[in-house]
Amino acid sequence: MAQTRNILLLSANPRNTSQLRLAEEMRDIKEGLRLSENRHLFTINTTEAIRPRDIRRAILTYKPQIIHFSGHGSAEEGLVFADETGAIKFVDGSALAGLFELFANQVECVVLNACYSKYQAAEIAKHINYVVGMSQKIHDQAAIEFAVGFYDGLGAGESYDFAYKLGCNAILMAGIKQHLIPELISSENLNLPLSSTDSSQEYPSEVSQNIYIERPPIEAKCDQEILKPGALIRIKAPQKMGKTWLLENLLSFARKQGYQTVKLDLQQAENSILDNLQTFLQWVCVDVSDSLDIPPQIQETWQDIYGLNKNCTRYFQKHFLSVSESPLVFAIDNFERLFQYPDIFSQFCLLLRGWYENAKGGDRKANIWKKLRLIVVHSTEVYPDLDSNHSPFNVGVPIELPEFNQQQVKSLATAYELEQKLGEQNLIKLIKLIGGHPYLLQQSFIHLKQQQINLEQLFTLAPTEEGIFSDYLRQQLWHLQHNSALEIGYKKVVTANAPVRLDAEVGFKLHSLGLVKLSGNDCVPSCDLYRQYFSERLL
Repeated sequence: MAQTRNILLLSANPRNTSQLRLAEEMRDIKEGLRLSENRHLFTINTTEAIRPRDIRRAILTYKPQIIHFSGHGSAEEGLVFADETGAIKFVDGSALAGLFELFANQVECVVLNACYSKYQAAEIAKHINYVVGMSQKIHDQAAIEFAVGFYDGLGAGESYDFAYKLGCNAILMAGIKQHLIPELISSENLNLPLSSTDSSQEYPSEVSQNIYIERPPIEAKCDQEILKPGALIRIKAPQKMGKTWLLENLLSFARKQGYQTVKLDLQQAENSILDNLQTFLQWVCVDVSDSLDIPPQIQETWQDIYGLNKNCTRYFQKHFLSVSESPLVFAIDNFERLFQYPDIFSQFCLLLRGWYENAKGGDRKANIWKKLRLIVVHSTEVYPDLDSNHSPFNVGVPIELPEFNQQQVKSLATAYELEQKLGEQNLIKLIKLIGGHPYLLQQSFIHLKQQQINLEQLFTLAPTEEGIFSDYLRQQLWHLQHNSALEIGYKKVVTANAPVRLDAEVGFKLHSLGLVKLSGNDCVPSCDLYRQYFSERLL
């Protein structure tokens, strides 16, 4: 007798994200399976508006063999869930992979029906036999068509591979040219590069994950610095400028040297973790323990007689630095998350500065702390006031990540096999429109490579709601509309014909969003696209 498969449908559409037709997708999946000849072999459970903790609870409760997620995604940050307030909460691929590893004996297939989710799919596929992710932005209707086609195939008793192909064909049958966006990663092709999976044979260079454009001398400077005992590297750039890609490149270099590496993404910290310093520091210790596959020993190590920073320092020294001769690279991404929590921010900065200072000297303690290499990644300079002796932001090596220059844009176009097709003049025109912004260039080249859009459409529709940048531009507009000072200041910038001098904090915040370039103390729009789009919407 055939085994019944439990399907778990998860969805998330947090506040301030574009509204998706998730209810329609869930309804159509259920309807298709209800009408299938094998409907008695499937049970369906749904969990909506999910928070990160809800995923594990739903898996524990329903024990599914198939897990389907519908919502938003981002290549760098991860899948988009809701936090306790309903706001955006990113969870990256490594965290999701760690969760699914625990259920690898139960879960057979995971479908991530969200934009750019193939990056998270690749991580999950290390533990789950069949995982579907999306290689780029996918339209709502295309996502629905794929889901319905996929489960129609399963309902007819077909394999996961066949169901995936049927889902892709369903997109094409609906007249939507996005049938190459879903990608299946199975245990058979897991050891191949992502660009070698069946659905991407025709476009091997689409896989942006495998494309990295260097910005000399930044990479060499970072590589040299991470080799130094007790190093501290501070990477700063506006949002979506490639900070995380640089960080991953640096961590990869460190691993090749035989170093241990840990990345702590502060976007993954739930609000409750940031309620007090003790909870936060213990979370840091446990997270690093998990990353190094070391059993946490908070209860055995934490002593009330010591202060919180002292306890955390003792924990790092005893359980991480003293147990291995290999250096440990500890990278903290999205550090600006702490700027909203001044009490935790000031104490954690004091802690990091203390660790940096511990590595100075030649005694036994200093030699232990020389093994620690710190990397701090953030997107703004507007942080709470700190005593200069307590700050990690005035020591170590600062790295400011610039836009791509014209040669680097050409290199990116070449990586997507588009340089000849675009030609010199169109590349210059594109740079004039969006500058050397890595994310906007990446989106342009992906859509052109996939033939989702031609050059004329790209240039004409770019500043409109039909353009390929519309989701990104709306997110930026939301930031402005929810901060009157930023909105008023940026309106002055995009409507002026000359650089505009703004309040220093407003200017820095606009710069951290990537919306302006700083010319001395004055601001200009980062690119012509922003001037066109925002000058019509900031009335």
